[in-house]
Amino acid sequence: MNATRLVIVAVGGQGNILAARMLGETAVVAGVPVRMSEFHGMAQRGGVVESMIILGGGESVCISDGEADVLVGFEPSETFRALRKCNRDALIISNTYPVPPYTVALGKAQYPPVPETMSKIRGRVKKLIYFDATALALQAGSALALNMVMLGALAGSGVLPLETISIRETIRDKSKKSFVEINLMAFDLGMKALAAS
Repeated sequence: MNATRLVIVAVGGQGNILAARMLGETAVVAGVPVRMSEFHGMAQRGGVVESMIILGGGESVCISDGEADVLVGFEPSETFRALRKCNRDALIISNTYPVPPYTVALGKAQYPPVPETMSKIRGRVKKLIYFDATALALQAGSALALNMVMLGALAGSGVLPLETISIRETIRDKSKKSFVEINLMAFDLGMKALAAS
């Protein structure tokens, strides 16, 4: 089985690690070889959180620059920062809702315009899909469901060696009871958003 190298980037509190674990657990149940690693950079203060997931063959737990087949960005600036991880044929799925760092709030920096950021990304990879995933999470019932919206979009892309129904089962089994229906709705909204792109 060929490896699918996936990087998920977010800022602290967006649920990146839970989304990665959902994929990992789905892979284990499906018998798909999986390797994962995480990087936390001041996550509790809004810093970057990066997960690397290798599905299928492969021996490393890390994805070097230029190797990722897929990049899923929960925050537009973090998507841009992680662009170096992607190979030329990569698929990028990005949320467009910004989470400005504290330096912007203090007036010491400016947040780059999102359309300009998406334009720069588009010129560097084979396919870019972007949408306001935070709005869809709120539509599902909670901003905390952003990770499930992005997971749904990823599942809808067809690049994963995992069945959508299996990912939904993992979400149902591993979500907190009070979040099961919200998470499943968010997942479905993410799939629909990707299909509409």
